[in-house]
Amino acid sequence: MPLLTIRAALRPVLTAAALILCGTLAVPAAPAPTSPPAPAPAPLKKPAAGHAPAAHRPPVQVTSVEGITEWALDNGLHVLLFPDTTKQTITVNITYLVGSRNENYGETGMAHLLEHLLFKGTPKHPNIPQEQTSHGARPNGSTWFDRTNYFETFSATDENLRWALDLEADRMVHSFIARKDLDSEMTVVRNEFEAGENSPDAVLEERVLSTAYLWHNYGHSTIGARADIENVPIERLQAFWRNYYQPDNAYLLVAGKFDPAKTLAWIDSTFSAIPRPTRKLQATYTAEPTQDGERDVTLRRVGDVQALAVAYHVPSASHPDAAAVQVLVHVLTNAPAGRLYKALVETKKASSVSGYMQPLKEPGFVMLDAEVRQEAPIGEARKALLDTVDTLGQQPPSKEEVERAKTALVKNIELMLNSADRVGLQMSEFIGMGDWRLFFLNRDRIRAVTPEDVTRVSAAYFKPSNRTVGEFLPTPKPDRAEIPAPPDLASLLKGYKGEPAIAQGEAFDPNPANIESRTTRSALASGMKLALLPKKTRGDTVVASMTFRFGDEQSLMNKSTAADLAADMLRRGTSKHTRQQINDEFDRLKARVQIAGGPTSATVSVETVRANLPAAMRLVAEILRTPTFPAAEFEPLKQENLAAIEQQKSDPQFLGQNAYERHFASWPKGDVRYVSTADESLAEYKAATLEETRRFYTDFYGGSNAELAVVGDFDAKEIAALAGELFGDWKSPRAFTRVPRPFQDAAAVNQNIPTPDKANAIFIAGTSMSLRDDDPDYPALVLGNYMMGGGFLNSRLAARIRQKEGLSYGVGSRFNASPLDKSASFTTFAIYAPQNVMKLEAAFQEEVARALKDGFTPQEVAEAKSGFLQNAKVGRAQDPGIARTLASDLFIGRTFAWDEGIEKKIAALTPDEIVSAMRRHIDPSRITIVKAGDFGKTAAPAPAK
Repeated sequence: MPLLTIRAALRPVLTAAALILCGTLAVPAAPAPTSPPAPAPAPLKKPAAGHAPAAHRPPVQVTSVEGITEWALDNGLHVLLFPDTTKQTITVNITYLVGSRNENYGETGMAHLLEHLLFKGTPKHPNIPQEQTSHGARPNGSTWFDRTNYFETFSATDENLRWALDLEADRMVHSFIARKDLDSEMTVVRNEFEAGENSPDAVLEERVLSTAYLWHNYGHSTIGARADIENVPIERLQAFWRNYYQPDNAYLLVAGKFDPAKTLAWIDSTFSAIPRPTRKLQATYTAEPTQDGERDVTLRRVGDVQALAVAYHVPSASHPDAAAVQVLVHVLTNAPAGRLYKALVETKKASSVSGYMQPLKEPGFVMLDAEVRQEAPIGEARKALLDTVDTLGQQPPSKEEVERAKTALVKNIELMLNSADRVGLQMSEFIGMGDWRLFFLNRDRIRAVTPEDVTRVSAAYFKPSNRTVGEFLPTPKPDRAEIPAPPDLASLLKGYKGEPAIAQGEAFDPNPANIESRTTRSALASGMKLALLPKKTRGDTVVASMTFRFGDEQSLMNKSTAADLAADMLRRGTSKHTRQQINDEFDRLKARVQIAGGPTSATVSVETVRANLPAAMRLVAEILRTPTFPAAEFEPLKQENLAAIEQQKSDPQFLGQNAYERHFASWPKGDVRYVSTADESLAEYKAATLEETRRFYTDFYGGSNAELAVVGDFDAKEIAALAGELFGDWKSPRAFTRVPRPFQDAAAVNQNIPTPDKANAIFIAGTSMSLRDDDPDYPALVLGNYMMGGGFLNSRLAARIRQKEGLSYGVGSRFNASPLDKSASFTTFAIYAPQNVMKLEAAFQEEVARALKDGFTPQEVAEAKSGFLQNAKVGRAQDPGIARTLASDLFIGRTFAWDEGIEKKIAALTPDEIVSAMRRHIDPSRITIVKAGDFGKTAAPAPAK
């Protein structure tokens, strides 16, 4: 089975935002280790900051906009309630108005450190990760320039909701914030910092911002300076927490399926006991002076792809010009019609371009980026980028460009409004910007943007003297960009109501039996299989998942690269539409469509609304059946792939993952199961031709061996008939025989891969097994892995390696078993500082040995079952996941009854059954270990076996 894509999982670490866990490396929660916890330290009591009123006053309604109602408690806490009965989940999110903007000299990274420490417990909740596991929650926390937030998404029950409210109220005032926790967590945060240091792109953006901002804290990375992370006194951290983590500086949001009146009463009783503090928060007053000339910064580090980053100061998110700036950035960076895409990518001066506006409470910035392969002169790309921006006044954006950008931006906002949990979390960003209602006002302002507005803001802010790239040039008449102050939000938003709230859907129970009772299955004349699950959803949303399978082991030899390029070329032009017209049409239809493929299959996912599903499916069918493979699009696509591969050549995550996969896949070169090195992939993509790519499509694509699943708000008869019209006569040109992936025995190795000048290292360890997911031991191995390394900060590996020893920011394990071949794998992974390599490996081996020797306690197993099964229910509440499972089951020949059976088996497991299964299939002497990092400045890692 393919290994978890660790590089993709680490991507959040490489952004400026500092999350407490990173993407896929943060797997669902697991129970506590069997050893008893150390005695809890005495809580850090917040001093009496105020007194509860003699007569309690009930919550006061402040305002209501588009289904979200704001209430205020007497102690200053703001409460946002966003009910949505369509999903069986609730999200509780608390946002504190404190971020890196509020940190003083020596305090950088302090808000982020506290984000970590608030997971360390209180006297009432001494093991927060364990509780979150037991309730099947999907929790996290994040820190940004203007705010910090903590959230949990869980199955919608009164018990879970009251627990989450109690947890957030208790850790607001009773968190330990202890010296011992700072000592261990500091090294975890430092490891997170080092992970970001591995990315030249991320470091370049940090350097550009620190040069663009001379005084304001927006020029500081949220994760902080390494010296501040390592040396911050606990007393200073405690004082920071006492000052900002108070009810009058917080917004509590509840989104999902709940009773608003009952929930507001619970919130009132839980949080009103916290007194309003008597201290007065001091507003930040440092303002960045107007930039008075071009600034330049050069970064020299090990890497494989050149990069450009250009920053411009722009107004705050609340300023009226912010919407026009967002539209302008889209006009510049959109592919393939964007000004920068045409000027750099189509001319082969760069392999890719991107950009974004960072909306903030105070004047923020726009960042424009370009990647340039080493063989291309970066000076030409730089000149083309700057010339394109500087000539906006002479070549103002057209009405078509502006309308395209507005449609794309508003589409994403409107699709987000269909999901209460996504809206709930997005509110943290706008709360940090000054007011949650800015989310809706920003949408309204984008809709109203005109080409004249875009031209005006380009002249006002996108000028040479306001950018951080270039050289200082004396000029007799400086032309400076004056950034306006944020407007008064009270007057700006007084009486604002927004649009009518989105219509609600039905309260759908996502248990397997109900899913099965509502699903119909059929087949088309071509051979395509259908699974349709209609139900009423919030905002009339609907999702579709398609898989097209082709080829066999022999016919696909030496065709992996052509297959990858063929799938990527499908959306780049058809007999009726150009690439840009396709993108525009999907935006008009409010359809989010993704198409991907490889040598054995291609997949399509669609998310849209009921009224637009037929048109979206027709366009998808046009893309699949009548692509034109335009020659003008092929070379830029090759350049994108080459740049992506070159960027991986010195990356520890890629090199470690690649070596690990190659060890367990001993297939001959050219076989679709062969794992190529970076150099081999480069050679293959350089040699690829458009003719070979077209031929692959012609030889293999068809609908004879395909699955289509649709879930959401749609007419089942209409969509079944439409599927027959679109795909019923689409026969595959060749027969399909699934390429098997049987178990391959591989002797254990311990391999070290040097990656000079990389601050972060990767550890991957695991073994392969000869079993399928219908093996009697499968349920026990699933739950055993969940307790071993599959949990949120509380698995055996996380509790030891991250929580206790502070060696890794991201650590966990994964168990996979094929439903078709007797092939399974148990894999563990961790990122860490290279100097800790021996400690990390020893801790991993000790924890695996302890689990195999002693097993798991009855309490540990009971808590794991509860968390695992509730987490599975949360997963089934997501329509895209249901659609993917239905489509996969059509191919495998299963229904959701199989999921129900597995969950029953997991619920019945005993501790002895779990450890016995693990002992049968996990042999420590057969575990392969791969380590990639810069080990040259530390003690040598464990010798290779």
